[in-house]
Amino acid sequence: MGLLKKLFGWKKNRKDAELAPEEWDDITYDRADYQIDNPMQRKEYVKGCLEQMSEATKELENLQFEYNTVTSHLKDIEEIEAIPEEDAVELKECARKIDSLQRQQNGYEERKNRMDEETYRELERMEDEFEEGYEKLTKAEEYQDLVKRDLRKLDGERQAYYYRRNELRRIIADTKSMTIVCTVAVIICILILFILQYGFRMNTKLGYLAAGAVGAIAITAIFIKHNDSIKELGQVENGIRRIISLQNTVKIRYVNNTHLLDYLYMKYNVSSAAELGKNWKRYLQEKEERHDYQIAVQELDECHKELVEILRFYKITDPMIWLHQIPALLDKKEMVEVRHGLIIRRQSLRKRMDYNKDVIVGKAQSEIKDLVDNYPEYAKEILEMVDSYSD
Repeated sequence: MGLLKKLFGWKKNRKDAELAPEEWDDITYDRADYQIDNPMQRKEYVKGCLEQMSEATKELENLQFEYNTVTSHLKDIEEIEAIPEEDAVELKECARKIDSLQRQQNGYEERKNRMDEETYRELERMEDEFEEGYEKLTKAEEYQDLVKRDLRKLDGERQAYYYRRNELRRIIADTKSMTIVCTVAVIICILILFILQYGFRMNTKLGYLAAGAVGAIAITAIFIKHNDSIKELGQVENGIRRIISLQNTVKIRYVNNTHLLDYLYMKYNVSSAAELGKNWKRYLQEKEERHDYQIAVQELDECHKELVEILRFYKITDPMIWLHQIPALLDKKEMVEVRHGLIIRRQSLRKRMDYNKDVIVGKAQSEIKDLVDNYPEYAKEILEMVDSYSD
């Protein structure tokens, strides 16, 4: 820090207070801390002045180049504005076409629902087999629904058979019980009639006939009901076995079709045929838009070349820069904004050039001249250092 202060000649008070920011660009030279009669300090001080001049000179060269570029651009604006209206039709037409193509490209690039590259490439690879794959997936899903309906129907039938089987088993058990009850009832009736006949000397012949007839009719009806239930039970159990066999067959189809669907879903990275169809429509739209985009890119490149040729025809120094300032070629207000921005930039460059030339280089030259005048005995040495830096 001490060396920098010496090189720039910054003044310091006894408390070594820092310079305020507004003083940082104030270049001063102060020899108070140097002993010019000391060869080392004298050489160091002169070297510092020369380094400042060298640094400023390099900066001036860079600024001059940028200044010339900005000035050239301003002259190009004057040349463009000087083109007669009837001659500028082709220029503006070309600029409008470029503006339209650029908007088209920007619209595609900024579109929110663009398909990601991975999905697009995946669908592109299956383009030749899409119709076959989509048809296979659709049929598999339709068959899956059909099999599910069959399974639900068979399951309902089986439950109905189970219910009827339980009913028949209950009827068979009830008829067995009713047969016993009827038999016991007939026997009791006969015993009562027997007692009435021999104990009370009553005529019970009709009672025997009635008891026998009623018992026979009841037992016969129960027997018929029992036999019918047994026959129907056999039929129901045969039906259950048939339904179970059909269910097993349909279940095998269901499992195989489910595995096929899982494979197709995995292959096409979807969860349904509807999703695959939706993705395919998006792909076709994306493909068309990408095709249009590529055509627009080619057309834009041709229009750029055409615009550059037109500008070169009108002696524009840097026609390439106007490829990025198309609005200014179409709208006078935009052109005014561009010119205003360039003027501001040139003023800023001019200010920096003047600062490096007058403040840095000028003060450094004055300081060296003052050294030569005040210390003539070291003039030759100082001038030799100046010559060595000049070389």
